Amino acid sequence: MAEKTYAVRILDPAQGELEEIAQLYLSLSGVQSARKITDKTYDALEQLTRFPLSGPPMRETELRNLGYHFLVVEKYIMIYRLIGDTVFVYHIFDGRSDYPTLFRSELFK
Repeated sequence: MAEKTYAVRILDPAQGELEEIAQLYLSLSGVQSARKITDKTYDALEQLTRFPLSGPPMRETELRNLGYHFLVVEKYIMIYRLIGDTVFVYHIFDGRSDYPTLFRSELFK
């Protein structure tokens, strides 16, 4: 029996954030460093194609009840949600930020 796979769609805000992260690593530490963080991020995204609920639910009740999960990639938090057979990646935040408040404020504009 073939293993089910899920589509992963990186929404524009998350794609832009990933590009900013890569640019930051490139400017601070060089090509290898930028490649390493993007490779780790894409590895996490690949994991979601097979195990879409592998990241824990968001800790905040409101976000958890809406089905949001997160994955940690180094110091970054990737917020996503499974809808049908597709994983939607909404944002990639610096884990040191108040990312639940930032995300919630955008979600409930």
